[in-house]
Amino acid sequence: MTAGLDAGQSRREKVSRRLRTIPAMVVGLILTTALLPVLLLGLGAYDLVRAIGGRGRFAAVRLLLFGWVYMLVDVIGVTSVFCFWLVSGFGRRRQRYVSLTYGLQGWWASTLLGAMRFIFRVGLEVEGDEAVLPGPIILMMRHASLADTVLPSVLVLRRHGLRLRYVLKRELLWDAALDLAGNVMPNYFLDRRSTDAAAEVEHVRALGVGLGEGDGVLIYPEGTRFTPEKRERALESLRRRFPHLVERAEALRGVLAPRLAGVLALLEAGTDVVVCAHVGFDGLSHVKRLWQGGLVGVKIKVAFWRIPAGEIPAGETERTDWLFAQWRLVDDWVCSHLSPA
Repeated sequence: MTAGLDAGQSRREKVSRRLRTIPAMVVGLILTTALLPVLLLGLGAYDLVRAIGGRGRFAAVRLLLFGWVYMLVDVIGVTSVFCFWLVSGFGRRRQRYVSLTYGLQGWWASTLLGAMRFIFRVGLEVEGDEAVLPGPIILMMRHASLADTVLPSVLVLRRHGLRLRYVLKRELLWDAALDLAGNVMPNYFLDRRSTDAAAEVEHVRALGVGLGEGDGVLIYPEGTRFTPEKRERALESLRRRFPHLVERAEALRGVLAPRLAGVLALLEAGTDVVVCAHVGFDGLSHVKRLWQGGLVGVKIKVAFWRIPAGEIPAGETERTDWLFAQWRLVDDWVCSHLSPA
């Protein structure tokens, strides 16, 4: 299997992007570090004024500190991938190269989640994560915010040693560390604007081929982060393309209706499926909510459950019904655990 984006993007395009993203990240870290005392004073004064007015939770200072940590971790990640490439004989010892990069992925995600929990006083409660073992599995995860993308690497890779192949959106390639490391591992960066949808689905299907006991594939069936606005757009799309599914999609209150093609392609692998639901990151895709302190003091709750391959029906229609039934369970769990606020 080709790793990462090699099957879908030219070498010139990758080099051109990296010549912009890597220097930008390094320069951003240097400038932010040099100006950090001034920025802390300025944003601290701003936060203090807001706190006196009863409107602040020192969110600006927290976001600055987390942003600095993010840039630092990204620069370390980019440097590490380059070093791994060298020690693996310029990438020729492929197994060693990939193994080192998976270790980096676990460290990267754990560091970011740890920083988030410390800086924003975020709690974490996990139930049922033992369901991820043994592999191979297809992991279907709810998507509510960019922040929830670190959870699988921490709770599945770091905690249980299961190596996940990700289905990711191509826009994430503009993060330099995700670009370099993500293309070493057998992931696929999906082009949601592609005019050849069948080819994109084939690349996703290929991720389910050759899975071993220590492997899994992660897909976000919703395809994008949940917001009320995106829910309405998803319903409108279903009315045009799959009107028979609209009623079941309208019954979902806290999640988007699952998109079919990618999940149905992966189910052909014939492996067990693990579902992951979570709450706590809801609404944080809006910058305004973050700026107002929406992440401060929240508790992230995560639940896993497993469906054996033998309980998954055959046939596209039957699997579509099964998928919507599973996503209704996710929705029920999410709505029962969301805080009234």
